[in-house]
Amino acid sequence: MKAVPFIDLKAQYKKIGPEIQNAVKKVFESQRFVLGECCAALERSIAKKTGARFAVGVASGSDALYLALVALGVGAGDEVITTPFSFFATAGAVSRTGARPVFADIDARTFNLNPDGLESKISRRTKAILPVHLFGLPCDMGPILSIAKKNSLFVIEDAAQAFGAEYKGKKAGSMGDAGCLSFYPTKNLGGAGDGGMIVTSSLSLAQKLKKLRDHGQSKKYFHESVGVNSRLDEIQAATLAVKLKFIDRWNRARRAHARAYDTAFRGLAVRTPLVPAGARHVYHLYSVLTSRRDALAKFLKKKGVETGVYYPIPLHLQPCYKNLGTKKGDCPVAEKTSREILSLPMYPELSAGERERVARAVQEFF
Repeated sequence: MKAVPFIDLKAQYKKIGPEIQNAVKKVFESQRFVLGECCAALERSIAKKTGARFAVGVASGSDALYLALVALGVGAGDEVITTPFSFFATAGAVSRTGARPVFADIDARTFNLNPDGLESKISRRTKAILPVHLFGLPCDMGPILSIAKKNSLFVIEDAAQAFGAEYKGKKAGSMGDAGCLSFYPTKNLGGAGDGGMIVTSSLSLAQKLKKLRDHGQSKKYFHESVGVNSRLDEIQAATLAVKLKFIDRWNRARRAHARAYDTAFRGLAVRTPLVPAGARHVYHLYSVLTSRRDALAKFLKKKGVETGVYYPIPLHLQPCYKNLGTKKGDCPVAEKTSREILSLPMYPELSAGERERVARAVQEFF
């Protein structure tokens, strides 16, 4: 029997392939491949979708984080408080600016930054807080924003995994000074390669970001700053514009799969994702916790069910951050989570039959 894949991008493409091909064909016919109307139109659509006033397309989600930090003036000598439990790009973007990432532990129930641990991490060098809406669940932004305001700190939201997620009626990415999106192919809204976007309601910040992404240019061959080459190309923008029309439907399908998993796993020795009141999860990943993680993954593989571990090593324990002086025990919740977390197949096109195979295999293990 064919294995249940962890993610199946081919299944999505089968349904919308002709529409994407037509959109890409128009780009080639236009002969405008960078910073054309496709990118501008997508920026307008994403801004509207997120509730932000402006959106700036860039080359990747990693660049979105880096450029947002730079545009807000984060640099050498500064500190940025963030989570130790995320993809490396989150902390890596801070390091690229010359600033120092400072890790605050996560909430054991949500896997997101725990607001209770933030104020103890603030120093005279702290410039910003960088919360990550991990796996598609928004952080508890109320306390985070309050702490930031009280201490005159910027808030940059890493919403790479949370396009369409909501916190008390507000879209992920729209609540801080800037929100960063990723369009990597496996994301809920994914392109055909790398791509990203920064959303903000600040006109001055949006203008600065548009210069920074294009070698610091305010107009052709007039460079007000050094900047970088980080532009969302027209082929990606055209592809994403097609997919954007389906994102609400796809996110609803993800929530339906998650509800089915939750029901199937009730009473088992496995902890399913918590969704706090006022939050709307979009389940980029469906991740469970069990002290028998490795044995479960091995068992599921034998049963033809693919799984993933996100993330096996917390950021504060990565070899490249030895210079920070961080060590085991600094973020105990993140460390325990990294030993117990397992992600199960989750994508809109997952069939009821495939989902039931996953559920039965998990039930059989426990």
